Amino acid sequence: MLKITDLRVNYGAIEALKGVSLEVRSGEVVTLIGGNGAGKSTLMRAISGLEPAAGGAISFEGADLATVPAHRRVGLGIAQSPEGRQVFADQSVRDNLVLGAYLRADGDAAIGADIAAQFATFPRLQERQHQLAGTLSGGEQQMLAISRALMARPKLLLLDEPSLGLAPLIVKEIFGVIRALKARGVTILLVEQMANQALKVADRAYVLKTGEITSSGSARELLNDPAVREAYLGKH
Repeated sequence: MLKITDLRVNYGAIEALKGVSLEVRSGEVVTLIGGNGAGKSTLMRAISGLEPAAGGAISFEGADLATVPAHRRVGLGIAQSPEGRQVFADQSVRDNLVLGAYLRADGDAAIGADIAAQFATFPRLQERQHQLAGTLSGGEQQMLAISRALMARPKLLLLDEPSLGLAPLIVKEIFGVIRALKARGVTILLVEQMANQALKVADRAYVLKTGEITSSGSARELLNDPAVREAYLGKH
């Protein structure tokens, strides 16, 4: 579904991505792990069209995305739940979900049914549907960011640090939702610093270090790799 070949992204003189290549197949959960500043969010933004590539290629379902702007990538089926949530703070929870479906043309009934489905997944969002998103807790905003992305009915869901800054119980709930999405066959590229959790839910994984892929394989292989364990999972 997604194929990235020799992707390079620069911030001025700084080379943030140095020839990254990876792929995500339909129905897979693929995770990208790495430390702070490794380039994980830069890669996600490049896939979404929010960061220009200095070289290499990104293709989605066989189509080159080089000249496709961000909003058209959403229309093609790529939706992102970004790092830091980035909900529309001065809009209600419900309005955030409606905005997630902005490019859809299947009618109010279908959109309403999907909002109900998001409320079933995250009942707290239903309780707060008329509340301004900026007044939600961090965990609730993360639920909203994921739900908003799902409202686009994406073929590929990009999840960037969904556990960042959240309490353990909320993290458990978020990963439960990721498992449920996986069971439904949703294709997911997951960026996550909680590598243990990410590798347990993923099919395959890549390790990104200072802008380069240093290791890849099945999630189980990386979970049991001594070098990966020492660097990202702890020794115990």
